Amino acid sequence: MPVLTILDETASGSILHRLELEINQEMLTVGELIARRVHDEVAAYNERQSGTFSGLVQPTESEKILNGYRLRPSRRIDAEQQVYRALEAFQNNGFFVLVNERQAESLDEEVWLGEGATASFLKLTPLVGG
Repeated sequence: MPVLTILDETASGSILHRLELEINQEMLTVGELIARRVHDEVAAYNERQSGTFSGLVQPTESEKILNGYRLRPSRRIDAEQQVYRALEAFQNNGFFVLVNERQAESLDEEVWLGEGATASFLKLTPLVGG
């Protein structure tokens, strides 16, 4: 099964987080890609229950820390709620998705994720005082 490497990057190109996602089809919509990514990272967190979640969007009732979000011990994350928050954040320009170095414009846009494809998520940082 092909593996897609997903990078979380800053606007300056620094890599914050890298994750490998198994993809069994070459074409997906941007919304499906975001949902698959979020489901995968939530499942990984819920399995290990480390207390620190390094995901795309901040879970409810969590505290932002340097490399992710801190949750109470043994708190499970609701994957569907996280998907909803991530899709909403994309639509509100909370982050951009670049697939094969091209910015995705909408959740319904189909993207090619075959051998050699790349996907980057650029999280935006709000300006202080603006």
